[in-house]
Amino acid sequence: MERINFYSVKQVKEKSGLYHLNSKKISSPEDANQIIQTVLDLNNEAVEKFGILTLDSRNVVAGIHVLAIGTLNAVLIHPREVFKAAILNNAASIVLFHNHPSGDPMPSEEDIEITQRIVEAGNLMMIEVLDHIITGDGKYCSMAEQGLLNRGQSEPEK
Repeated sequence: MERINFYSVKQVKEKSGLYHLNSKKISSPEDANQIIQTVLDLNNEAVEKFGILTLDSRNVVAGIHVLAIGTLNAVLIHPREVFKAAILNNAASIVLFHNHPSGDPMPSEEDIEITQRIVEAGNLMMIEVLDHIITGDGKYCSMAEQGLLNRGQSEPEK
């Protein structure tokens, strides 16, 4: 008789705390940045950190996940890690974020490429990527506001 392993997946809240926020609802990139900075203080990090805000169907933050910690100017991330956290948190949508310790929040070509790959994976999984916030030196850049988030809107067939 063969044995088959049985697995279950459980999400465990690592920690929580009280933060003085006006709202946990994301209505703008500024709202997302405020939550990221209040909870994680990314502007004072010496290395890049990449994570996501998971949102419910009303755009209320369900959780914040730091998914990768990198070096002074790079962090490796794969869509698999992004959506594992999003699925476990039952997210309707997500906001990506990371910091640039150099202080310049403008996205690099690599930032744009990985963001597009994550957006495409999200389209397949029906978890919308609302934005990618990059912080640095007290400022932030919203890739959605910059028009750098191609959410897969296709042109009508002719």
